[in-house]
Amino acid sequence: QEHAYPADELMPLTCRGRVRGQEPSRGDVDDALGKFSLTLIDTLDTLVVLNKTKEFEEAVKKVIKDVNLDNDIVVSVFETNIRVLGGLLGGHSVAIMLKEKGEYMQWYNGELLHMAKELGYKLLPAFNTTSGLPYPRVNLKFGVRHPEARTGTETDTCTACAGTLILEFAALSRFTGTSIFEEYARKALDFIWEKRQRSSNLVGVTINIHTGDWVRKDSGVGAGIDSYYEYLLKAYVLLGDDSFLERFNTHYDAIMRYISQPPLLLDVHIHKPMLNARTWMDSLLAFFPGLQVLKGDIRPAIETHEMLYQVIKKHNFLPEAFTTDFRVHWAQHPLRPEFAESTYFLYKATGDPYYLEVGKTLIENLNKYARVPCGFAAMKDVRTGSHEDRMDSFFLAEMFKYLYLLFADKEDMIFDIEDYIFTTEAHLLPLWLSTTNQTISKKNTTTEYTELDDSNFDWTCPNTQILFPNDPMFAQSIREPLKNVVDKSCPRGISRAEDSLGSGPKPPLRARDFMASNPEHLEILKKMGVSLIHLKDGRVQLVQHAVQAASSLDAEDGLRFMQEMIELSSQQQKEQQLPPRAVQIVSHPFFGRVVLTAGPAQFGMDLSKHKAGTRGFVATIKPYNGCSEITNPEAVKEKIALMQRGQCMFAEKARNIQKAGAIGGIVIDDNEGSSSDTAPLFQMAGDGKNTDDITIPMLFLFNKEGNIILDAIREYEAVEVLLSDKAKDRATIFKGKMIPNYIIDSNLEMENMDQKLSENDSHKQNAEEATSASQDVGAVSEEPEEGESSDVTDPDSLSPANADSDSVSISNQDSCVPGTDEAGAPEPACTQGDNQPQEQKTEAESNSKVNWDNKVQPMESILADWNEDIEAFEMMEKDEL
Repeated sequence: QEHAYPADELMPLTCRGRVRGQEPSRGDVDDALGKFSLTLIDTLDTLVVLNKTKEFEEAVKKVIKDVNLDNDIVVSVFETNIRVLGGLLGGHSVAIMLKEKGEYMQWYNGELLHMAKELGYKLLPAFNTTSGLPYPRVNLKFGVRHPEARTGTETDTCTACAGTLILEFAALSRFTGTSIFEEYARKALDFIWEKRQRSSNLVGVTINIHTGDWVRKDSGVGAGIDSYYEYLLKAYVLLGDDSFLERFNTHYDAIMRYISQPPLLLDVHIHKPMLNARTWMDSLLAFFPGLQVLKGDIRPAIETHEMLYQVIKKHNFLPEAFTTDFRVHWAQHPLRPEFAESTYFLYKATGDPYYLEVGKTLIENLNKYARVPCGFAAMKDVRTGSHEDRMDSFFLAEMFKYLYLLFADKEDMIFDIEDYIFTTEAHLLPLWLSTTNQTISKKNTTTEYTELDDSNFDWTCPNTQILFPNDPMFAQSIREPLKNVVDKSCPRGISRAEDSLGSGPKPPLRARDFMASNPEHLEILKKMGVSLIHLKDGRVQLVQHAVQAASSLDAEDGLRFMQEMIELSSQQQKEQQLPPRAVQIVSHPFFGRVVLTAGPAQFGMDLSKHKAGTRGFVATIKPYNGCSEITNPEAVKEKIALMQRGQCMFAEKARNIQKAGAIGGIVIDDNEGSSSDTAPLFQMAGDGKNTDDITIPMLFLFNKEGNIILDAIREYEAVEVLLSDKAKDRATIFKGKMIPNYIIDSNLEMENMDQKLSENDSHKQNAEEATSASQDVGAVSEEPEEGESSDVTDPDSLSPANADSDSVSISNQDSCVPGTDEAGAPEPACTQGDNQPQEQKTEAESNSKVNWDNKVQPMESILADWNEDIEAFEMMEKDEL
């Protein structure tokens, strides 16, 4: 009021108001500003919660008198709905409550509701799409399609943007008796539900508002999706429509199946939900524990909240994004309230005073690090404590509200907060709206939903006095294993007698020694409360439950074992990341056209420094796993050895084949059906020892790509390949070599190759051949021009993964940990980079054998198939970007 009114926001460092157009543009962030005194409207019901009734009455009069909603300005439909429309409706809700009490607001005659209805009509033009999904932006004066609107050309919107309307729009319809608002919001929700990925029941982050196609196919509970899930459950609470609950339960089951990796919540791909989409989490997911409390699933709520609190204790605030090993990914913190919201709900559910201490920490940090003379400033970097001249309206609308409610006793409140539901902006809507002006006919759609075997769904919207009988020890028992997860220093308990003379307690099994195929190791894990789960994609997941351990000391050993796994993973994540390599089949009848995407090794010859690569015929070794002395060295000498993954370390395989005289090695995945089409790039690590003695190149092929070579051997016996950092064109491959007659005989288009090479004019020819002879990346890549990579995608976009067939992930103390061969010794696996693999089209192959005989399959047919694959891949690549 003193420094910023009537501007939309306060700039706390310069002590003035932020007026759109008068300050440098901040991009999409400014779409929340509409020259409608945003912060004042957003804070109306907060004043009543804080028992500032006189100030509330004066604020309402200012809004009625000064605020203009007919500005020629383009605003975000989502932000305007939750902040302005929600603020007006929340203000109206508490205004009529105060009027009924008889002391304040006796003059009030629904003015805020009239403004809300006016704003609702101004938002309706955004819904003028065939799908019913709204445009992301609208001009308050001219709508969307008007020539002066300066908007309406967008094609995409986020799931939360289109799915976070039902509470405000339905409340507006129920308050006014005008059904159109609720109808539009329901239609948008119905469309998103219909477009969910049916096999995973997940939704993507961004959707095309015209076609309904998913633009961004990653899925999580943070930015871009968060409040969509929140509004499904709260719409059931407010409106009493069972269909919303059924939808929420279906999504929640998928979230807990794929995204939840307690205490982490990691984004996945909607079509490949076992594959993580990124290795970091954004701060908006901090709302999710609060939603889980409302849903009744208390244990994972406590676990995730505790993990977030440990991050806050390390950085004073929750960074906008942080990695799975709790390093800062995005350092800003705009004073977001989601963690405070979850803290409030957990305290209400458990009665544990621990959460009062958490709230106290939040308040102390705000006063110590964010408070400035004119307000509270956002943190520009939580690591340095630097400020940003920014104080978003949600800070007063939500943060103050939740922190006050956390510490308020019932007698501190002038009304019963339990009679209201919070919107995503913490605005208050009365529950009696469920029985008012029901203009939408509800049908029983239960039969449309999959029956979910989860008794947890019986707990939805519980009476907290019955479900969580205020037992602080309940929450404490869940938090205890996680209290050191960020600092990675597990609590030291009572030392075992056998360790009394040592340097400290050590677990009976070390993470680096663990072998998944060792029955004795598995028995030790069971004793420590650690269970082993084999996932569908070949990963091995370790889950630790202290309550299942044989004793408290065994439980501590289990915690230390899991901690070692996390530290081992962190160490590998810091190792050098290498780009993909190429295995190119150069013998008849392939002639370099077939290029297989291969995973690199962190040891042996560095192919990027040997541009010529390593060329030779391939030979299968005996024993096929390569874990002992090679018994057919005469067949392997001066050749590139083929071997199967498993049973021992990669470096051990390399040493054995090098001793047998091999000039290189290719390790083929033993996980049936694995492919670079569907799995991230795999990177072979060393064995923790010095690997300088390994001088030959080693590459890794997934099962599908490896079978292409094995099938070629069965068909043609002599198969020659080139191992290189990137594929070579045929001019380079055959440079200086006599071209065999069979190449000319079998491929007429190369009959003049000698002449073209001598004329140094092969570039154009090879480019044309690359266009006409292209296969999908991972199985067969398009032939490159000279000096270019054969991969259609940038090698940097193919990232080392923590989801390969031998990797291990951890639940409870979750993080990416080194791969463990299911059949034997741990093979330190790949690590996860920040970039994610491009999603590619995967074709079902009816026959594992690839028929390369041109006489059997016409060249025209092959070229048509290859071009179709390339077109599909390019479309998927465009979608992913």
